[in-house]
Amino acid sequence: MTQTVPTGPETPAPSPYELLGGDAMVRAFVARFYQLMDELPGAAACRAVHPPSLERAQLRLFEYLTGWLGGPPLYTSQYGHPRLRMRHMVAPIGRAEIEGWLLCFHQAWSEIVPPSAMSAAIVERVEALAWHMGNQTGDNAKQM
Repeated sequence: MTQTVPTGPETPAPSPYELLGGDAMVRAFVARFYQLMDELPGAAACRAVHPPSLERAQLRLFEYLTGWLGGPPLYTSQYGHPRLRMRHMVAPIGRAEIEGWLLCFHQAWSEIVPPSAMSAAIVERVEALAWHMGNQTGDNAKQM
């Protein structure tokens, strides 16, 4: 009979948060994302549903992404379950708003995060989530 020797607790695999650069990466990404929202004409519809100051939105996205990527649960520890779609119902989100948001996301992500299979998988999940946030119908919403 073979006997296994315990080797101690396994070290967990690093999270995407750690692999992508942690706090510094998320902060740089979020700062660039909202800078682009103010600069890119293609993001005008998305920018229009935000308040004049993007400071609060920037903080919330930083907190959310930190936890979503596997870092400290900053958002959920303060606000509970994200319930993203419900929390965004106060703003009309249609095709133009989603495309503008994704325009900023894609450009900031490509500038801050090196290409990799993990990065591509994250982008794919974010795209699906962005389209899920839509709450307008008709020609302003993505046809699925």
